[in-house]
Amino acid sequence: MPLTTGIGRNIRQGRTHDREILRLAVPAFGALVAEPLFLLTDSIIVGHLPDPALGALGVAGAALTALVGLCVFLAYATTAAVARQLGAGDLRRAMRQGVDGIWLAAAIGVAIGVACWSLAPFIVHLFGATGDLAALAVTFMRVSLLGTPGMLIVLAGTGVLRGMQDTRTPLAVSVGSFVLNGLLNLWFVLGLGWGIAGSAWGTVIAQTLSAAVYVTLVVRAARRHGASLRPDLPGVRAAGAAGFALVIRTACLQLVLLVATSLATRMGETQIEAHTIAARLWTFLAFSLDAIAIAGQAITGRALGAGDVAATRSATKRMVMWGVVSGIVFGVVVLLARPVIPGLFDADDAVAAQLMTALWPVALFQPVAGIVFVLDGVLIGAGDRRYLAWASLSSTLVYLPFATFAGSLLALWLALGAWMVARMITLSVRAYGRAWMVTGA
Repeated sequence: MPLTTGIGRNIRQGRTHDREILRLAVPAFGALVAEPLFLLTDSIIVGHLPDPALGALGVAGAALTALVGLCVFLAYATTAAVARQLGAGDLRRAMRQGVDGIWLAAAIGVAIGVACWSLAPFIVHLFGATGDLAALAVTFMRVSLLGTPGMLIVLAGTGVLRGMQDTRTPLAVSVGSFVLNGLLNLWFVLGLGWGIAGSAWGTVIAQTLSAAVYVTLVVRAARRHGASLRPDLPGVRAAGAAGFALVIRTACLQLVLLVATSLATRMGETQIEAHTIAARLWTFLAFSLDAIAIAGQAITGRALGAGDVAATRSATKRMVMWGVVSGIVFGVVVLLARPVIPGLFDADDAVAAQLMTALWPVALFQPVAGIVFVLDGVLIGAGDRRYLAWASLSSTLVYLPFATFAGSLLALWLALGAWMVARMITLSVRAYGRAWMVTGA
Protein backbone atom coordinates (compact mmCIF):
# COMPACT_ATOMS: atom_id res chain seq x y z
CA MET A 1 0.00 0.00 0.00
CA PRO A 2 2.69 2.59 0.81
CA LEU A 3 4.44 1.76 -2.49
CA THR A 4 1.20 2.22 -4.38
CA THR A 5 0.53 5.47 -2.59
CA GLY A 6 4.04 6.71 -3.39
CA ILE A 7 3.68 5.83 -7.06
CA GLY A 8 0.32 7.59 -7.22
CA ARG A 9 1.77 10.68 -5.56
CA ASN A 10 4.66 10.75 -8.05
CA ILE A 11 2.25 10.45 -10.97
CA ARG A 12 0.11 13.32 -9.67
CA GLN A 13 3.20 15.43 -9.04
CA GLY A 14 4.46 14.69 -12.54
CA ARG A 15 1.15 15.75 -14.06
CA THR A 16 1.22 18.94 -12.04
CA HIS A 17 4.69 19.73 -13.37
CA ASP A 18 3.55 18.89 -16.90
CA ARG A 19 0.66 21.35 -16.72
CA GLU A 20 2.92 24.08 -15.36
CA ILE A 21 5.60 23.47 -17.98
CA LEU A 22 3.04 23.59 -20.79
CA ARG A 23 1.38 26.70 -19.33
CA LEU A 24 4.69 28.55 -19.46
CA ALA A 25 6.43 26.94 -22.45
CA VAL A 26 3.72 27.08 -25.12
CA PRO A 27 3.19 30.89 -24.99
CA ALA A 28 6.97 31.36 -24.62
CA PHE A 29 7.51 29.44 -27.87
CA GLY A 30 5.11 31.75 -29.69
CA ALA A 31 6.93 34.81 -28.40
CA LEU A 32 10.31 33.34 -29.37
CA VAL A 33 9.19 32.64 -32.93
CA ALA A 34 8.00 36.25 -33.35
CA GLU A 35 11.56 37.64 -33.50
CA PRO A 36 12.74 35.65 -36.56
CA LEU A 37 9.38 36.42 -38.17
CA PHE A 38 10.26 40.13 -37.80
CA LEU A 39 13.38 39.56 -39.88
CA LEU A 40 11.58 37.36 -42.40
CA THR A 41 8.85 39.96 -42.94
CA ASP A 42 11.40 42.75 -43.34
CA SER A 43 13.33 40.61 -45.85
CA ILE A 44 10.22 39.89 -47.93
CA ILE A 45 9.24 43.57 -48.11
CA VAL A 46 12.77 44.91 -48.72
CA GLY A 47 13.18 42.20 -51.36
CA HIS A 48 10.88 44.28 -53.58
CA LEU A 49 13.46 47.08 -53.63
CA PRO A 50 16.28 47.24 -56.21
CA ASP A 51 19.60 45.59 -55.37
CA PRO A 52 21.56 45.78 -53.14
CA ALA A 53 18.84 46.67 -50.58
CA LEU A 54 18.25 43.09 -49.44
CA GLY A 55 21.99 42.50 -49.02
CA ALA A 56 22.27 45.69 -46.97
CA LEU A 57 19.42 44.48 -44.75
CA GLY A 58 21.28 41.19 -44.25
CA VAL A 59 24.53 42.89 -43.25
CA ALA A 60 23.00 45.48 -40.91
CA GLY A 61 20.54 42.94 -39.52
CA ALA A 62 23.35 40.52 -38.66
CA ALA A 63 25.28 43.26 -36.81
CA LEU A 64 22.21 44.41 -34.87
CA THR A 65 21.23 40.85 -34.01
CA ALA A 66 24.69 40.23 -32.57
CA LEU A 67 24.55 43.42 -30.48
CA VAL A 68 21.09 42.73 -29.10
CA GLY A 69 21.91 39.03 -28.66
CA LEU A 70 24.68 39.87 -26.21
CA CYS A 71 22.08 41.67 -24.11
CA VAL A 72 19.70 38.71 -23.81
CA PHE A 73 20.89 38.48 -20.19
CA LEU A 74 18.44 41.34 -19.52
CA ALA A 75 15.61 38.85 -20.00
CA TYR A 76 17.26 35.81 -18.44
CA ALA A 77 18.73 37.45 -15.34
CA THR A 78 15.55 39.45 -14.69
CA THR A 79 13.39 36.33 -14.99
CA ALA A 80 15.50 34.50 -12.41
CA ALA A 81 15.69 37.45 -9.99
CA VAL A 82 11.97 38.24 -10.10
CA ALA A 83 10.93 34.57 -9.87
CA ARG A 84 13.14 34.04 -6.79
CA GLN A 85 11.59 36.98 -4.97
CA LEU A 86 8.14 35.79 -6.00
CA GLY A 87 8.88 32.38 -4.51
CA ALA A 88 10.12 34.03 -1.32
CA GLY A 89 6.79 35.87 -1.08
CA ASP A 90 8.32 39.35 -1.40
CA LEU A 91 6.38 40.87 -4.31
CA ARG A 92 7.59 44.39 -3.54
CA ARG A 93 11.21 43.31 -3.88
CA ALA A 94 10.34 41.25 -6.96
CA MET A 95 9.05 44.36 -8.70
CA ARG A 96 12.02 46.36 -7.39
CA GLN A 97 14.26 43.87 -9.24
CA GLY A 98 12.11 44.29 -12.32
CA VAL A 99 12.32 48.09 -12.21
CA ASP A 100 16.12 47.89 -11.85
CA GLY A 101 16.21 45.63 -14.92
CA ILE A 102 14.19 48.16 -16.95
CA TRP A 103 16.49 51.03 -15.95
CA LEU A 104 19.58 48.95 -16.80
CA ALA A 105 18.11 48.04 -20.21
CA ALA A 106 17.39 51.68 -20.99
CA ALA A 107 20.91 52.76 -20.00
CA ILE A 108 22.59 50.03 -22.05
CA GLY A 109 20.32 50.75 -25.01
CA VAL A 110 21.23 54.43 -25.04
CA ALA A 111 24.94 53.61 -24.63
CA ILE A 112 24.88 51.16 -27.55
CA GLY A 113 22.98 53.61 -29.74
CA VAL A 114 25.40 56.47 -29.07
CA ALA A 115 28.55 54.35 -29.41
CA CYS A 116 27.52 52.51 -32.56
CA TRP A 117 26.14 55.53 -34.42
CA SER A 118 29.58 56.78 -35.36
CA LEU A 119 30.97 53.24 -35.63
CA ALA A 120 28.29 52.11 -38.10
CA PRO A 121 30.52 52.43 -41.23
CA PHE A 122 33.32 50.49 -39.50
CA ILE A 123 30.94 47.76 -38.33
CA VAL A 124 29.47 47.39 -41.80
CA HIS A 125 32.98 47.22 -43.28
CA LEU A 126 33.80 44.32 -40.96
CA PHE A 127 31.12 42.32 -42.80
CA GLY A 128 32.86 43.04 -46.11
CA ALA A 129 30.28 45.55 -47.40
CA THR A 130 31.43 48.24 -49.81
CA GLY A 131 29.94 50.84 -52.16
CA ASP A 132 26.16 51.17 -52.35
CA LEU A 133 25.72 48.05 -50.23
CA ALA A 134 27.69 49.64 -47.39
CA ALA A 135 25.89 52.98 -47.70
CA LEU A 136 22.45 51.36 -47.48
CA ALA A 137 23.56 49.12 -44.59
CA VAL A 138 24.80 52.16 -42.65
CA THR A 139 21.49 53.94 -43.25
CA PHE A 140 19.48 50.97 -42.00
CA MET A 141 21.75 50.47 -39.00
CA ARG A 142 21.71 54.10 -37.87
CA VAL A 143 17.93 54.36 -38.02
CA SER A 144 17.59 51.00 -36.24
CA LEU A 145 19.91 52.16 -33.45
CA LEU A 146 17.23 54.67 -32.44
CA GLY A 147 15.14 51.70 -31.39
CA THR A 148 17.87 49.97 -29.38
CA PRO A 149 16.63 51.23 -25.97
CA GLY A 150 13.17 49.97 -26.86
CA MET A 151 14.49 46.57 -27.95
CA LEU A 152 16.39 46.09 -24.70
CA ILE A 153 13.49 47.32 -22.56
CA VAL A 154 11.37 44.68 -24.29
CA LEU A 155 13.91 42.05 -23.20
CA ALA A 156 13.89 43.24 -19.59
CA GLY A 157 10.10 43.64 -19.52
CA THR A 158 9.68 40.13 -20.91
CA GLY A 159 11.95 38.89 -18.13
CA VAL A 160 9.85 40.62 -15.46
CA LEU A 161 6.62 39.02 -16.66
CA ARG A 162 8.19 35.59 -17.09
CA GLY A 163 9.54 35.87 -13.56
CA MET A 164 5.98 36.54 -12.42
CA GLN A 165 5.02 33.26 -14.18
CA ASP A 166 3.27 35.12 -17.02
CA THR A 167 4.30 34.09 -20.54
CA ARG A 168 0.95 34.85 -22.20
CA THR A 169 1.28 38.62 -22.05
CA PRO A 170 4.72 38.61 -23.79
CA LEU A 171 3.13 36.43 -26.49
CA ALA A 172 0.31 38.94 -26.99
CA VAL A 173 2.77 41.86 -27.14
CA SER A 174 4.99 39.97 -29.60
CA VAL A 175 2.08 39.17 -31.91
CA GLY A 176 0.84 42.76 -31.82
CA SER A 177 4.32 44.12 -32.48
CA PHE A 178 4.83 41.67 -35.35
CA VAL A 179 1.58 42.74 -37.04
CA LEU A 180 2.31 46.45 -36.54
CA ASN A 181 5.85 46.02 -37.85
CA GLY A 182 4.57 44.36 -41.03
CA LEU A 183 1.94 47.04 -41.70
CA LEU A 184 4.35 49.92 -41.06
CA ASN A 185 7.01 48.36 -43.27
CA LEU A 186 4.54 47.96 -46.13
CA TRP A 187 3.43 51.57 -45.75
CA PHE A 188 6.86 53.16 -45.30
CA VAL A 189 8.82 51.06 -47.82
CA LEU A 190 6.33 50.46 -50.62
CA GLY A 191 3.63 53.08 -49.93
CA LEU A 192 5.69 56.15 -49.07
CA GLY A 193 8.80 55.06 -50.97
CA TRP A 194 11.20 55.52 -48.05
CA GLY A 195 13.32 52.58 -49.19
CA ILE A 196 15.38 50.58 -46.73
CA ALA A 197 15.17 53.39 -44.17
CA GLY A 198 11.40 52.84 -44.09
CA SER A 199 11.93 49.24 -43.04
CA ALA A 200 14.13 50.38 -40.16
CA TRP A 201 11.65 53.05 -39.08
CA GLY A 202 8.80 50.54 -39.06
CA THR A 203 10.71 48.23 -36.74
CA VAL A 204 11.85 51.11 -34.49
CA ILE A 205 8.26 52.29 -34.00
CA ALA A 206 6.94 48.77 -33.37
CA GLN A 207 9.68 47.95 -30.86
CA THR A 208 9.37 51.31 -29.08
CA LEU A 209 5.62 50.90 -28.67
CA SER A 210 6.17 47.38 -27.34
CA ALA A 211 8.64 48.80 -24.83
CA ALA A 212 6.02 51.38 -23.79
CA VAL A 213 3.54 48.55 -23.14
CA TYR A 214 6.06 46.70 -20.93
CA VAL A 215 6.99 49.86 -19.02
CA THR A 216 3.29 50.54 -18.38
CA LEU A 217 2.73 46.98 -17.11
CA VAL A 218 5.80 47.05 -14.85
CA VAL A 219 4.96 50.51 -13.47
CA ARG A 220 1.42 49.42 -12.61
CA ALA A 221 2.65 46.24 -10.91
CA ALA A 222 5.36 48.15 -9.02
CA ARG A 223 2.83 50.69 -7.69
CA ARG A 224 0.43 47.90 -6.77
CA HIS A 225 3.08 46.20 -4.65
CA GLY A 226 4.62 49.35 -3.22
CA ALA A 227 7.92 49.27 -5.12
CA SER A 228 9.77 52.49 -5.93
CA LEU A 229 10.06 53.52 -9.58
CA ARG A 230 13.25 55.51 -9.09
CA PRO A 231 16.52 53.99 -10.31
CA ASP A 232 18.31 52.27 -7.42
CA LEU A 233 21.96 52.62 -8.46
CA PRO A 234 23.26 49.76 -6.27
CA GLY A 235 20.43 47.58 -7.61
CA VAL A 236 21.15 48.55 -11.22
CA ARG A 237 24.87 47.87 -10.75
CA ALA A 238 24.06 44.52 -9.13
CA ALA A 239 21.83 43.62 -12.08
CA GLY A 240 24.63 44.54 -14.48
CA ALA A 241 27.22 42.54 -12.53
CA ALA A 242 24.89 39.54 -12.40
CA GLY A 243 24.42 39.75 -16.15
CA PHE A 244 28.14 39.92 -16.97
CA ALA A 245 28.57 36.15 -16.62
CA LEU A 246 25.62 35.61 -18.94
CA VAL A 247 27.24 37.94 -21.49
CA ILE A 248 30.30 35.64 -21.46
CA ARG A 249 28.03 32.61 -21.91
CA THR A 250 26.20 34.23 -24.82
CA ALA A 251 29.43 35.45 -26.43
CA CYS A 252 30.76 31.88 -26.39
CA LEU A 253 27.61 30.64 -28.11
CA GLN A 254 27.85 33.29 -30.79
CA LEU A 255 31.57 32.58 -31.27
CA VAL A 256 30.84 28.91 -31.93
CA LEU A 257 28.18 29.74 -34.53
CA LEU A 258 30.36 32.41 -36.14
CA VAL A 259 33.31 30.03 -36.44
CA ALA A 260 31.08 27.37 -37.98
CA THR A 261 29.73 29.81 -40.57
CA SER A 262 33.23 31.08 -41.36
CA LEU A 263 34.63 27.57 -41.83
CA ALA A 264 31.68 26.51 -43.98
CA THR A 265 32.23 29.59 -46.15
CA ARG A 266 35.87 28.62 -46.71
CA MET A 267 34.82 25.14 -47.80
CA GLY A 268 33.00 26.56 -50.80
CA GLU A 269 29.76 28.06 -52.03
CA THR A 270 27.95 24.71 -52.04
CA GLN A 271 28.94 23.97 -48.44
CA ILE A 272 27.94 27.37 -47.07
CA GLU A 273 24.53 27.18 -48.75
CA ALA A 274 23.92 23.72 -47.30
CA HIS A 275 25.22 24.83 -43.91
CA THR A 276 22.92 27.87 -43.91
CA ILE A 277 19.86 25.69 -44.50
CA ALA A 278 20.93 23.19 -41.82
CA ALA A 279 21.63 26.04 -39.38
CA ARG A 280 18.20 27.59 -39.99
CA LEU A 281 16.55 24.26 -39.29
CA TRP A 282 18.64 23.79 -36.13
CA THR A 283 17.75 27.32 -34.97
CA PHE A 284 14.03 26.76 -35.44
CA LEU A 285 14.18 23.54 -33.42
CA ALA A 286 16.24 25.36 -30.79
CA PHE A 287 13.41 27.87 -30.33
CA SER A 288 11.08 25.01 -29.43
CA LEU A 289 13.53 23.60 -26.88
CA ASP A 290 14.30 27.07 -25.53
CA ALA A 291 10.62 27.46 -24.64
CA ILE A 292 11.06 24.63 -22.12
CA ALA A 293 14.23 26.35 -20.87
CA ILE A 294 12.26 29.55 -20.24
CA ALA A 295 9.76 27.55 -18.21
CA GLY A 296 12.78 26.15 -16.35
CA GLN A 297 14.01 29.63 -15.48
CA ALA A 298 10.66 30.70 -14.05
CA ILE A 299 9.87 27.47 -12.19
CA THR A 300 13.37 27.04 -10.72
CA GLY A 301 13.67 30.63 -9.53
CA ARG A 302 10.28 30.52 -7.83
CA ALA A 303 10.86 27.11 -6.18
CA LEU A 304 14.29 28.04 -4.82
CA GLY A 305 12.99 31.39 -3.64
CA ALA A 306 10.36 29.47 -1.67
CA GLY A 307 13.11 27.24 -0.22
CA ASP A 308 11.60 24.10 -1.79
CA VAL A 309 14.62 22.01 -2.84
CA ALA A 310 12.52 18.88 -3.35
CA ALA A 311 10.20 20.64 -5.79
CA THR A 312 13.20 22.10 -7.61
CA ARG A 313 14.77 18.66 -8.05
CA SER A 314 11.46 17.09 -9.08
CA ALA A 315 10.65 19.82 -11.62
CA THR A 316 14.17 19.65 -13.05
CA LYS A 317 13.88 15.90 -13.65
CA ARG A 318 10.52 16.38 -15.30
CA MET A 319 11.77 19.16 -17.57
CA VAL A 320 14.82 17.11 -18.56
CA MET A 321 12.44 14.33 -19.53
CA TRP A 322 10.47 16.82 -21.63
CA GLY A 323 13.70 17.96 -23.27
CA VAL A 324 14.83 14.43 -24.10
CA VAL A 325 11.43 13.35 -25.45
CA SER A 326 11.10 16.55 -27.49
CA GLY A 327 14.62 16.06 -28.84
CA ILE A 328 13.87 12.47 -29.88
CA VAL A 329 10.67 13.57 -31.63
CA PHE A 330 12.48 16.41 -33.42
CA GLY A 331 15.28 14.07 -34.48
CA VAL A 332 12.84 11.53 -35.91
CA VAL A 333 10.95 14.29 -37.75
CA VAL A 334 14.18 15.58 -39.29
CA LEU A 335 15.11 12.09 -40.47
CA LEU A 336 11.65 11.48 -41.94
CA ALA A 337 11.61 14.91 -43.63
CA ARG A 338 15.23 14.61 -44.78
CA PRO A 339 14.37 13.61 -48.38
CA VAL A 340 12.08 16.62 -48.91
CA ILE A 341 13.96 19.33 -46.99
CA PRO A 342 16.32 20.29 -49.86
CA GLY A 343 13.32 20.85 -52.14
CA LEU A 344 11.70 23.18 -49.62
CA PHE A 345 14.70 25.50 -49.99
CA ASP A 346 14.99 24.99 -53.76
CA ALA A 347 18.51 23.57 -53.31
CA ASP A 348 20.33 22.35 -56.42
CA ASP A 349 21.73 18.81 -56.61
CA ALA A 350 25.16 19.69 -55.22
CA VAL A 351 23.76 21.63 -52.27
CA ALA A 352 21.15 18.93 -51.65
CA ALA A 353 23.86 16.26 -51.45
CA GLN A 354 25.80 18.25 -48.84
CA LEU A 355 22.62 19.06 -46.93
CA MET A 356 21.47 15.44 -46.81
CA THR A 357 24.78 14.56 -45.14
CA ALA A 358 24.64 17.43 -42.65
CA LEU A 359 21.08 16.57 -41.58
CA TRP A 360 22.27 13.31 -39.99
CA PRO A 361 24.09 15.03 -37.09
CA VAL A 362 21.34 17.68 -36.92
CA ALA A 363 18.88 14.88 -36.14
CA LEU A 364 21.27 12.80 -34.03
CA PHE A 365 22.08 15.55 -31.53
CA GLN A 366 18.51 16.80 -30.94
CA PRO A 367 18.07 14.75 -27.72
CA VAL A 368 21.40 16.10 -26.48
CA ALA A 369 20.23 19.62 -27.32
CA GLY A 370 17.05 18.96 -25.34
CA ILE A 371 19.04 18.20 -22.20
CA VAL A 372 21.38 21.15 -22.75
CA PHE A 373 18.65 23.73 -23.25
CA VAL A 374 16.64 22.58 -20.24
CA LEU A 375 19.59 22.45 -17.83
CA ASP A 376 20.85 25.80 -19.12
CA GLY A 377 17.46 27.31 -18.28
CA VAL A 378 17.32 25.63 -14.88
CA LEU A 379 20.75 26.92 -13.85
CA ILE A 380 19.95 30.41 -15.13
CA GLY A 381 16.78 30.31 -13.04
CA ALA A 382 18.87 29.28 -10.03
CA GLY A 383 21.19 32.25 -10.56
CA ASP A 384 24.18 29.95 -11.16
CA ARG A 385 25.57 32.32 -13.77
CA ARG A 386 29.26 32.12 -12.90
CA TYR A 387 29.30 28.36 -13.44
CA LEU A 388 27.46 28.80 -16.73
CA ALA A 389 30.17 31.20 -17.93
CA TRP A 390 32.97 28.75 -17.09
CA ALA A 391 31.02 25.84 -18.59
CA SER A 392 30.51 27.79 -21.82
CA LEU A 393 34.19 28.68 -22.03
CA SER A 394 35.31 25.10 -21.45
CA SER A 395 32.87 23.59 -23.96
CA THR A 396 33.94 26.20 -26.55
CA LEU A 397 37.56 25.17 -26.03
CA VAL A 398 36.50 21.57 -26.69
CA TYR A 399 34.74 22.62 -29.89
CA LEU A 400 37.45 24.75 -31.50
CA PRO A 401 40.01 21.97 -32.23
CA PHE A 402 37.31 19.72 -33.70
CA ALA A 403 36.04 22.57 -35.89
CA THR A 404 39.49 23.76 -36.98
CA PHE A 405 40.42 20.36 -38.40
CA ALA A 406 37.01 19.67 -39.95
CA GLY A 407 37.61 18.90 -43.62
CA SER A 408 33.98 18.53 -44.65
CA LEU A 409 30.55 19.84 -43.78
CA LEU A 410 29.73 16.56 -42.05
CA ALA A 411 32.85 16.86 -39.88
CA LEU A 412 31.93 20.47 -39.07
CA TRP A 413 28.48 19.45 -37.86
CA LEU A 414 29.99 16.58 -35.88
CA ALA A 415 32.21 19.21 -34.23
CA LEU A 416 29.07 21.16 -33.33
CA GLY A 417 27.73 17.89 -31.92
CA ALA A 418 30.87 17.48 -29.81
CA TRP A 419 30.30 21.01 -28.49
CA MET A 420 26.74 20.09 -27.49
CA VAL A 421 27.94 16.91 -25.77
CA ALA A 422 30.55 18.92 -23.84
CA ARG A 423 27.84 21.35 -22.75
CA MET A 424 25.60 18.45 -21.71
CA ILE A 425 28.34 16.92 -19.57
CA THR A 426 29.30 20.16 -17.81
CA LEU A 427 25.66 21.10 -17.15
CA SER A 428 24.63 17.58 -16.06
CA VAL A 429 27.51 17.31 -13.59
CA ARG A 430 26.45 20.61 -12.03
CA ALA A 431 22.74 19.77 -11.99
CA TYR A 432 23.41 16.40 -10.34
CA GLY A 433 24.98 18.13 -7.33
CA ARG A 434 23.44 20.56 -4.86
CA ALA A 435 25.77 23.57 -4.97
CA TRP A 436 23.49 25.44 -7.37
CA MET A 437 20.35 25.00 -5.25
CA VAL A 438 20.71 28.13 -3.12
CA THR A 439 17.39 28.80 -1.45
CA GLY A 440 15.65 31.93 -0.22
CA ALA A 441 15.50 35.49 -1.48
